[in-house]
Amino acid sequence: MSAASLSLEILTSPLLDGVQHGFFTRRGGASSGIFEGLNCGGGSSDQREIVEMNRARAAQALEVDRDKLVTVHQVHSADAVALDGPLPNGDRPKADAIVTATPGLAIAVLTADCQPVLFADREAGVVAAAHAGWRGAIDGVLEATVDQMEAMGARRDNIRAVIGPSISQRAYEVGQEFLERFLDEDPGNSRFFINGADGKYLFDLPAYGLMRLRLAGIENAEWTRHCTYSDHGRFYSYRRATHRGEADYGRLLSAIRL
Repeated sequence: MSAASLSLEILTSPLLDGVQHGFFTRRGGASSGIFEGLNCGGGSSDQREIVEMNRARAAQALEVDRDKLVTVHQVHSADAVALDGPLPNGDRPKADAIVTATPGLAIAVLTADCQPVLFADREAGVVAAAHAGWRGAIDGVLEATVDQMEAMGARRDNIRAVIGPSISQRAYEVGQEFLERFLDEDPGNSRFFINGADGKYLFDLPAYGLMRLRLAGIENAEWTRHCTYSDHGRFYSYRRATHRGEADYGRLLSAIRL
């Protein structure tokens, strides 16, 4: 990371050693009010120029030009796209994962409780970033990302994957209909739920993500064990903002590059 990263807090994983990457927290950004910190969400109601300033800081920390820090239009899909350079005129395809083999191109996803997942096959020189909320995860975005990496020359047994700051089970209360959707997919998914209060359940999203990764053949996978909901000082959280009655929320950036 560059000198610009000194004012930012960037979480990394030993699993991805040798590949420049980072799960950026909200610390060190220019946003204020409910967005205080490094809000990188262009879809938020934060001032556009401030969001752009935050993204420029992240790009500098990743040692790339601003136009080489690329995101897509996330729609909670299972779609993964391959990119080999900056997107023209900011034209962002609708997708929830990006794969590249282009050195110097930083690919990134935005989250605020959903799982940001960074992937790398250092030997093949292929990296990926995925946004995996419960819907994307159950629909197969993680598997689609691995498939796209493999199509670009990666090998499943060489791919490493790290789930960054996400909402943890203790903070993720869901209802009966949510539980039944997962049980309909596989009765064994009951192991990702425990009983909560008032007939509700608590869902373990990172554990579910890790299971999907391992079934896809990714044995080297981990969660950083940071809970977005529980740590207001470091992370944005959609659910926490909703519970507090706040009008909007910031988005965290997670990026990787060769």
